[in-house]
Amino acid sequence: MAPESAAQDSPQDDTESYVGLSAEAAEERARARGWSTVRSLPPDAIITMEFLSGRLNFAVDKSTGEVVRCWKG
Repeated sequence: MAPESAAQDSPQDDTESYVGLSAEAAEERARARGWSTVRSLPPDAIITMEFLSGRLNFAVDKSTGEVVRCWKG
């Protein structure tokens, strides 16, 4: 596993509160709450296991445009 990025304060946010929102609304909320990086991905995307403090990830259903999963890092 890759080392964690330099320490940053991540917003204390409930990731489940983003599930069901449109990708646009979720990104707007995340930026308003202080997330420095917001990343939207398809649910089946292949990604690296690096952890980046301050980043919020969304898995977005292409057919509905809604967030189906959200996680930090």
